[in-house]
Amino acid sequence: MALPKRYRLTSPKEFSRVYKAGRQASTNHLVVKCIEPPREQPNLGCSRFGITISQKVSKHAVVRNRLKRQVRAALQSLMPRLRQNFWVVIVLRSGAIECDYWQFLQELEKLFTKLEVCDGY
Repeated sequence: MALPKRYRLTSPKEFSRVYKAGRQASTNHLVVKCIEPPREQPNLGCSRFGITISQKVSKHAVVRNRLKRQVRAALQSLMPRLRQNFWVVIVLRSGAIECDYWQFLQELEKLFTKLEVCDGY
């Protein structure tokens, strides 16, 4: 299931802003970068997310799309615990092919807590 549009980073400008100015935390499988959105952006009252995966991870689009779906599902189960008003980019590393939904869920929770995007408990 796709994230609703209001929860997505959509423009390359938004992605590059997160890449340049964002705080970062990583594991062997994921890199998470986040920033608070610029003041000139309208406050939507929710955090917005982007997921990227390089062709270096897998040449097969089917594999890359499956990994993104698993990360999206893990992200949606963490949504109620996430703090509002962050821009977050999740980058999948080559080791992500070995992961399943539960590993993505654990790693995202750990990284979000470290970056103070998620309330840890």
